[in-house]
Amino acid sequence: MPKYENFNSLIWGIHPVEEALEERKSFNKVLINKELKSEALDKIAATCRQLHIPVQRVPAQKLNSLTRKNHQGIIGLMSPVTFYKTDQIIPILYESGRTPLILVLDGITDMRNFGAIIRSAAAFDVDAIVIAEIGGAPVTADTIKTSAGAIFKVKICKERNLKGTVKFLQDSGLQVVAATEKAKQSLTSIDFDRPTAIIMGAEDTGVSPALLQAVDEIVRIPIAKGVDSLNVSVATAVVLYEARRLH
Repeated sequence: MPKYENFNSLIWGIHPVEEALEERKSFNKVLINKELKSEALDKIAATCRQLHIPVQRVPAQKLNSLTRKNHQGIIGLMSPVTFYKTDQIIPILYESGRTPLILVLDGITDMRNFGAIIRSAAAFDVDAIVIAEIGGAPVTADTIKTSAGAIFKVKICKERNLKGTVKFLQDSGLQVVAATEKAKQSLTSIDFDRPTAIIMGAEDTGVSPALLQAVDEIVRIPIAKGVDSLNVSVATAVVLYEARRLH
């Protein structure tokens, strides 16, 4: 397996971070020394908010532990992956003649589960994975290694509002299907020949109530009695297999 340890690259210093933001480079997050007062740092933080890049105010020790260089109170954690927006992807899929299959991850926080899900998505030819900008698993070296590099084969969309994204997908002609062990309807009842978005929920709490209320269908994976549920990465692989089974 290729080595991806160096993919969590850092960029430090006020001007380098400013330039990277101007060029719309992908950041996982930006760390700023909480003890420093600076117009330049405040301006960068404001730009990050506009671009929906998470900003954390941290002690100087945290920054010093990441680099001994003159970081000027700011370090950006660069993402190895280019992030997209869902409204960029869907028109292109339709124009190319594809029937879209989109995977939406609601609150998946475990990096290894995230990596395994990405690997399954690549295996079953998912067109894009949608994740929340805040609250989901970050793209790290662990994610990349667990995905066995598949993260570079599937487009990742970061969205600020998953409920709004679900509405956009529905308005774009996709049926939105949420998977939960609490559903009565079986996964096998869904017509996956239609453009579809599948929502998989967090490891502990499942799909959020707000999204469950917004979707078109709620389904469960038929499993043996006495087994409560499957690991989310395993469940995702099963759902995606069913979605692609007849294609």
